[in-house]
Amino acid sequence: MFAFPEQFSNATKANLDAQFAMFSSLTSKAFEGMEKLVELNITAAKATLEESSQTAKQLMGAKNPQEFFTLTAAQAQPTAEKALSYGRQVAAIATGAQQEFTRAAEEQIAENGRKVLSLVDEVTRNAPAGTENAVAAFKAGINNASAGYEQFTKTAKQAAQVIETNVNAAVNQFSQVAEKVTARATAKA
Repeated sequence: MFAFPEQFSNATKANLDAQFAMFSSLTSKAFEGMEKLVELNITAAKATLEESSQTAKQLMGAKNPQEFFTLTAAQAQPTAEKALSYGRQVAAIATGAQQEFTRAAEEQIAENGRKVLSLVDEVTRNAPAGTENAVAAFKAGINNASAGYEQFTKTAKQAAQVIETNVNAAVNQFSQVAEKVTARATAKA
């Protein structure tokens, strides 16, 4: 049906080059996200170590059980706030990486769709007589595949938004509970 093997060969090579470029870009973005996460973890570990040392010194210097419990209760609020901040930063890193992956995938899908449609149009212009039905069926298949990719992209975006909303809701709930627990611990001290 198609008499243009060179066009298909060039299109295949261009497609492989584009996929390699996308893979390289995604790999780079994944490493950037991991680098940010490692940096955050190192910073958090250093800060936790320093704060734990200071807190231990303060607790060891307590003169009586009342002072010990007061110092312990005073640590609850800052500790909860730091945990929430850490969780938000991790969520921000993950969301940023996910957005980069989605953007790159959308660009690649759109570009591949344009290339395929262009190739199909060029090939079908020179199709032999009597192949109109086969060409129309082929074009319909391409259009259906494109519509499927678009729907998949839309669904993936919606799922990502739901996940982000749920993470934010969980962080907010944790924050509220932490504030209540801290308030109770402070009131008892």
